This record gives sequence, C-alpha cells and structure tokens, in this order.
Amino acid sequence: MTKKRHFFHAWVWPIILAFIVAGWLVWIFKLAPNLPAAITLEAKPNFWGVTYSKRFASFLDLNWRDTYLAIIDDLGVKNIRLPLYWQDLEPTEGAYDFSDYDWMIKEGAKRKVHFILAVGRRLPRWPECHTPDWSGKYPEEVIRQKLTKLLATVVEHYRYQSNVVAWQVENEPLLDSFGLCPPSDVNWLKEEIDLVRKLDDSRPVVVTASGELSSWQTESGLADVLGTTLYRVVWGPLTGYVRWPIPAWFYTAKLASISRLTTQAIIAELQAEPWAPNSSLDNLPTSESDKSFTLQQFRGNLQYAINTDFSQAYLWGVEWWYLEKTRGRGEFWAEAKKLKW
Repeated sequence: MTKKRHFFHAWVWPIILAFIVAGWLVWIFKLAPNLPAAITLEAKPNFWGVTYSKRFASFLDLNWRDTYLAIIDDLGVKNIRLPLYWQDLEPTEGAYDFSDYDWMIKEGAKRKVHFILAVGRRLPRWPECHTPDWSGKYPEEVIRQKLTKLLATVVEHYRYQSNVVAWQVENEPLLDSFGLCPPSDVNWLKEEIDLVRKLDDSRPVVVTASGELSSWQTESGLADVLGTTLYRVVWGPLTGYVRWPIPAWFYTAKLASISRLTTQAIIAELQAEPWAPNSSLDNLPTSESDKSFTLQQFRGNLQYAINTDFSQAYLWGVEWWYLEKTRGRGEFWAEAKKLKW
C-alpha cells in the first residue's frame, strides 16, 4: 500500500511557528503603540523634576549657566537631580573647586529649588564613569581611596545646605551592561553608602537601577529611596528601535514584589529626549530624532510616569529641549512649561 503524502512534513510546523512568533515579537516591540490611552497630565503636587548636567550642556555647545537659569526661571523647575562630577570638583589632584556647583545651589536656593545631589564616580551621562585625567595613573585600589576622600569632602561641604534633600550614591551602580566602567562591586557600593550615611544621617540615600534590566532587589535593600530609569523607545545595534510594550502597572507591581521594600520610590530618569543611534544629540537630525521621540511621545511618557504612581519623576533631556529651542524648534520646551513644577 502506498503511504499518503502529507502536504506539510513534521519539520515544517516548527518553522511556521517560529515565523509566527517572530512576527508577533516584531509587532509587539516595533509597531504596537506604547502610548497611554488617555492623556490628562494631572500629576500629584511636587511630582516633576529634571536631571541637569552642566557637562552635557557644555558638550552640546550651550552656555551651561544660561541653560541652568532658563530651567529655574523660564520653566520654573523646583526639583533638580544634580550630578557633581569628580573632574569638576577635583581638576587637580588634592585641590577642590566647588565654585560652579555652589553657584547653582545658591541660585536654586533663591528660587526654592530642591536638589538631589548625585555623588561618586559613576554619574549620569555617557560614558557613565567620570574621573579626572590625573586618576589614570593609579590602580583601582588607589582610585577608591581617592574617591572615598572625595565623597567625604563633598558631603561635608553640602550637608548644611537646607535645599539639599537627598544624596544619590553612584548612578545605576550595578548595571554592567552599559557604560565604560569597572565591573560593579556591591560590597564597595555598600562602603560608599555607609560613609555618606555616617557623615550625614539626616538625609535619605537614593540608589538607582535600570527599570527594565534590573530586578531592583539588591538596590532596594541598600537604599532609603529607590530610583528607577524609565524608557519607552530605545535603540540597539542588533534590534534597531524598540518600543517597550509593558504597561505602567508593570513598574508598580514590580516595586510591590520586592521583599525588602523601600519606603519610597522615584523615577530618577524619565525619557524625555531621543535615543541617538551611533551619533550624539548635538547633531541628530529631526528625521532621526522623531523615530524615538516626538511631541506626542513626550506627552505619552509624561502620562505613563503619572500612571506608575511613583512619588516623583525626574525628566531626562532638559538640555536637549533648550538646544532645540535655540535652533528654532521650541515645542518641547513649550510643552515642559505647561507642567506644574
């Protein structure tokens, strides 16, 4: 008897299934909308803040002082996460210079601005780890000794400033997949945190972690305040642009699932600028920036942050809004002015 010939052989079905799954994943991460269904932008009081980097403003060829004054005067921002870069504070070994940051904090105090001061070696903006040129001659163990002295000097210098509300120790210190940094060391991080707490036990310590690439377990166990990043459209060399399809309640549920729950959680870095592939924001054409960040995406990200129900959200990208404003594209700056800072 002749056996029946089947149209589909057994080995064909896994291939078909793989194509179906691949197509579904492409739709989910590439094409599916990731904006909230309703956008009201009704946030709780004292919800919004920004991260401001004087070094990044200068990199964009902006006058960092003018940019800063525009943030606190024109936008009216009242909460700023301010990274205190080591190479600014100790440009020459053993000689500290606080003048630029003193000026910012003093001007902020006049306008009732509150600051989270980020201290350490790994701080916001690429390449993540920021060290003075002179440190390159030392091995890691000596750099840590120098860093310990820096932390002590900074905390002692600013602990009497009433508008400093918290210390952030390092930035995403356990994230090894991003940045040009030595491998993470949780024991060393604990030593840094303990030192800051010993010198100033009156303010909470913020520890930050990736929103999508970290479980938050270790960071939350070390922190008084857990800070998460929150990105909606990102780019990778293998994936291209990816639109995170996860709902806002994912972050709320993730926080609730942590056994060592901290008393407070904030969004320390809310995406409010484009993700620039293989180039910098200073020369990113609009045709490319619109692939990851439009005015509609800006509003959607703001609403998404509100929907997580975290206590605060610090927007990431204020320097880029100002750059765009100086180039005649002021809609992002204008949108930010609408917020109740």
